[in-house]
Amino acid sequence: MTTTHTQPTTTHSIDEKISIPRSLSLGAQHVLAMDLYIVPIILASLLSLTVADTSSLIQMTFVVAGLATIIQSRGLLKLPVMQGPSYIPIGAIAAIGKSMGMGAVYGALIPVAIFVALLGKPLNLFSKIVRKFVPPIVGGTVIIVVGISLLPIAFNGIYSGEQASQNIVIALVSMTSLCSFILLGCMCKQLHWLRLTSVLGAIVLGTITASFYGMTDFSSVAQAAWVQLPSLLPFGELTFDPIAILTMLFISMIVLVETTGTWCAVSAVTGVPLEDDRLNRGATGEAVGHFICSFIGGSPVTGYSTNAGIIAVTGVSSRRAIIAGGFILLLLGLMPKLTSVIASIPHAVISGIFTVICVVIAMNGFRVVQNINLSERNMLVIGLPIMLSLGAVLMPRELVYALPELVGYLVNSGIAIGALAAVILNFVLPEDAQPEVTKTTENTVTAENATIAEVK
Repeated sequence: MTTTHTQPTTTHSIDEKISIPRSLSLGAQHVLAMDLYIVPIILASLLSLTVADTSSLIQMTFVVAGLATIIQSRGLLKLPVMQGPSYIPIGAIAAIGKSMGMGAVYGALIPVAIFVALLGKPLNLFSKIVRKFVPPIVGGTVIIVVGISLLPIAFNGIYSGEQASQNIVIALVSMTSLCSFILLGCMCKQLHWLRLTSVLGAIVLGTITASFYGMTDFSSVAQAAWVQLPSLLPFGELTFDPIAILTMLFISMIVLVETTGTWCAVSAVTGVPLEDDRLNRGATGEAVGHFICSFIGGSPVTGYSTNAGIIAVTGVSSRRAIIAGGFILLLLGLMPKLTSVIASIPHAVISGIFTVICVVIAMNGFRVVQNINLSERNMLVIGLPIMLSLGAVLMPRELVYALPELVGYLVNSGIAIGALAAVILNFVLPEDAQPEVTKTTENTVTAENATIAEVK
């Protein structure tokens, strides 16, 4: 992948040493906007887990995400990227968990982690694969697909339920607050702090609005324990089933394409190039997250796609903020009472903010592809994956369940379909021939510019 250099939207270096209070404030915004508990809640409902197992799954997802974030941002990838659960493996995990038990899911993650780690360090193959199969047109398209595919999820969170009209009002207040804070912070230097705290401010105003409708309930906070340490193998002994391993390996390759798109988005926002060594270290960091998850439970984590949107919104890309966010995630995972506070924020508030973040993610994808010549061939490479991902997201559930098992896993994720389509189309469609008229046109433009200069 040849790195496309775009004008960064941040005013800070990724290595800037911002203060601890500022790091914690910015890290908290990343955490609050991530909506980490949604994936484990979906998994718990699909697997019909008990209340205790559901609570454990949510908590351990926070712990795994926190540890993986610290390891990636501080020591391996060294980019401001939060780690969180991906929507892509949900179908596969649910299917394997129902038929073979969660021990087979976590057992499969160990060989997958070994394979992914070897692709990174020490074999250094991951960067070669990325350069071959994920050039900027693919990376940018994947980012666009991520933003657009997540939008229906955000809107479903607003429209679902018996109080859809109230949800719409709450979401609109959250959206409007976020956009207003961003614009005021960008337009007025004295109000720059509004941009830095825009997500947190939008959550507060959205929650206050929800309280007027009686839609806030923090009673679970009082009932939750203060501290709960993780335990090894919370879902029983690990089992190593070949089918489960092959399925999770295939899904993990799709997730790697998604996370590479996330890294491209962060690279575009921060202006930091994705060198070969950084890519390989990042792959090894992904593997470390799988290892941790296999032993303490939770949902497998990867580079979180909303992260790039938050960086673009706040304008701060310092890794210290992300590392602080990792410690906050870890603390939340060890303190169920604090996790309950986040889980108690009305879903309409998070969904409203999530819609704006999805738009920001998609626009960052367009930033990556903006310098690519939009020939008919390239328009197909960019456009068809978007169409296919939306088709997968909007496909009726009864059609999804009628598909072959492996295909059903993929269709459960519009991001997976879009990412695969972008890689395959870019690889199989013939490259455009450079027309001779290009040079003639360039010479004509140069001559015209020279003539204008002479006239001036």
